[in-house]
Amino acid sequence: MWVILGLGNPGEEYADTYHNVGFRVVQRIAEEQRARIRERCGPALVSSKLVLAGQPAAAVMPQTYMNKSGAALVPVWERFESSAQQTIVVYDDLALPLGKLRVRQKGSAGGHNGIKSIISALGSDEFLRVRIGILPDREVGDVRDFVLSRVAKADRVLLDQTEEIAMKAVETLIGDGIEKAMAAYNGVDLREN
Repeated sequence: MWVILGLGNPGEEYADTYHNVGFRVVQRIAEEQRARIRERCGPALVSSKLVLAGQPAAAVMPQTYMNKSGAALVPVWERFESSAQQTIVVYDDLALPLGKLRVRQKGSAGGHNGIKSIISALGSDEFLRVRIGILPDREVGDVRDFVLSRVAKADRVLLDQTEEIAMKAVETLIGDGIEKAMAAYNGVDLREN
């Protein structure tokens, strides 16, 4: 069974921040199927069973705070009889401009604490990921303050559109595999519209 792991921080104060892009994408995926992510599974909230690209899946939101996201994996995999090979991690990436996303099969954490935690928990950097660009075309100042700040009005439309495309990227990964997903989405740049 596929596990769609959205990264973010629990709590209302973080809901509309740049760092919670992953949470918002998995919530959108669940809502599209009239499911809710509210059942406890270890240190995570999980959805009921979803069907994406004809395959069973679950949307997952770790409740550990970003820097301990990896702790949510084992209980979730046990519950859904899943593994790293069937896990897609969706998260914000300050190395990518707002309006772009990247589908990857492996790679470093790139300074992202949630990904560092997952790599540490897995002992490997080989897992599918959908990275969503959050870097605006202006100076951001302190990185921590920026990622934990509410999404600026100027960025909201572009980020919403990117979150929608990220949902499609997840479905393409499941249905068509990594090569087709990379070909379809890694060239997308919504700033051109």
